[in-house]
Amino acid sequence: MVSERGLDVLRAIVQDYVATREPVGSKSIVERHAFGVSAATIRNDMALLEDEELISAPHTSSGRVPTDKGYRVFVDHLAELRPLSTAQRNAIATFLEAPADLDDLLARTVRVLTQVTGQVALVQYPSFERANVTHIELVHLGGPRVVVILVTDTGRVSQRIASLGTDLDDADVATLRAQVSVLVTGGSVQEGLGKIAHTLAETPTRSPREDAASRALLAAVAEELEEFRQDRLVMAGAANLARRESDFQGSIYPLLEAIEEQVTLLKLMTEMAADAEGLAVSIGRENEAFGLSEASVVTSGYAGTIGEARLGLLGPTRMDYATNLSAVRAVAHYLSRLMADDERAR
Repeated sequence: MVSERGLDVLRAIVQDYVATREPVGSKSIVERHAFGVSAATIRNDMALLEDEELISAPHTSSGRVPTDKGYRVFVDHLAELRPLSTAQRNAIATFLEAPADLDDLLARTVRVLTQVTGQVALVQYPSFERANVTHIELVHLGGPRVVVILVTDTGRVSQRIASLGTDLDDADVATLRAQVSVLVTGGSVQEGLGKIAHTLAETPTRSPREDAASRALLAAVAEELEEFRQDRLVMAGAANLARRESDFQGSIYPLLEAIEEQVTLLKLMTEMAADAEGLAVSIGRENEAFGLSEASVVTSGYAGTIGEARLGLLGPTRMDYATNLSAVRAVAHYLSRLMADDERAR
């Protein structure tokens, strides 16, 4: 059982180690912090913390550094988050102001997060699975090629070029648009996918030429609707890992691989248990199952156009948790507000 003063000593060790990157000794704690006790007393407290595996001695150093367990106790006992400065808050608000579209907004979000914190910034796209498809348009490019445009009630617009396998005229395109519009507009993305799957499973009732074009179009629309359903991340600041490589005992390759593949980070962020304010932290060995045992992830929920998504930071366990938690909370707040304003405007 760690005493109150022991927790204060742990807090001092974490703060000093994060600030200096140097192991922390009892003498420096007495000099930097007003504990009102001798260095010998602090050494006793540090010995108890070491017994609890909250701090450890790197090599032969007389100082101590926090362990993953120590960082966890520190985070769990944070009395308050370190508030962002007025300049930082103004920078966030200004940087996120008047985005061109959702893609632009999320790209700006990760850029400002990595600028404020110096960590890898991550933001999850909101799910559009329950969004309603309001419009589908086909633009004939000549021959068998059309541009397929889908619009949802959340303001999401997507388009792709599809080849329907046979030359078309404007009347063919109009007929195909009417056929697919009946299936997907007015319902959710998920419902549209179900109707398309059912239609593709039916026995053809049109001529081979018409059926081939229709099936090719339905397959293209289904692929686009699947894109709406898939989770994906926008990221920025991967170069910060290389700059802080000395904070990792092993290779940073597993982190770079996770950034490139996304699936691991999405799964980790989804499984992290958030507190009452929507904040969550996963530290070091807590991420071992995801191959990220030398990294920490800090996240906050934000209100997407439909449901909630998450944004966060990825970095070494030696990070400024108080400031980083404040940053993700502040950016999530601005992002939620911008999403709500956009929804009201529509």
